[in-house]
Amino acid sequence: MIAYETRIGTIHVSNAYLAKLIGYAASSCYGVAGMVPYHKQRVSDLFSRRKDGAADQGIRVTGDIHSIQVEVHILVSYGVNINAIAKSIVHKVKYTVEETTGITVDKVTVRVDGIKTE
Repeated sequence: MIAYETRIGTIHVSNAYLAKLIGYAASSCYGVAGMVPYHKQRVSDLFSRRKDGAADQGIRVTGDIHSIQVEVHILVSYGVNINAIAKSIVHKVKYTVEETTGITVDKVTVRVDGIKTE
């Protein structure tokens, strides 16, 4: 959880909120067929009752109030330019997080974990 003081009071931003915000931003980019859970999420999904396709699936957020680092695991559609998709996700995630929360995004890593052929 990230917390910072303002003149009005303390603001708390949870990692779950950031992961969902980033998940919605990344999945709305053209060419993204879905989000893929990273290794630790795959193990925890075996023991949880989460629905498939959760917005925070495949998102890892680390950092503090000064800057955060984001890792996004995606599934892309066949025939699209992966480099263009990655650039689009990086720009959209940085813009969305910085405009919504005011927290600087230091680094966005996009990992393509598969290609959807249908």
